[in-house]
Amino acid sequence: MNLKKIIKLADGKLLTPNVDIDIDINGGYGADLMSDVLAFSQPDSVLLTGLTNPQVVRTAQMAEFRAIIFVRGKQPQAETLLIAAQENIPVITSPFGMFELCGRLHKAGLPSFESNESN
Repeated sequence: MNLKKIIKLADGKLLTPNVDIDIDINGGYGADLMSDVLAFSQPDSVLLTGLTNPQVVRTAQMAEFRAIIFVRGKQPQAETLLIAAQENIPVITSPFGMFELCGRLHKAGLPSFESNESN
């Protein structure tokens, strides 16, 4: 699914205006524990999270996410946006909660990219 469509479905606002948003996203993953993101996500997806610190961008970069959406209208720190812009990672904020936004994106056809492995 194209990121432009995801932004529209999320009623999102792009916070990194100079990065490319004409990219394809293959799936989605929602979490606030960055250790879970590293352990259970798959690359080429969008990360939905309520955390807004710079570590989120570093984690997304390591896990090969294509974009980050902050839920509940959260606004990231300036450092977070700076790192995301440097790494060319689109950052979006959405007014929806994580459960609502995951449901909307899944219903629109974006698959879950959460691995099925359990501890």
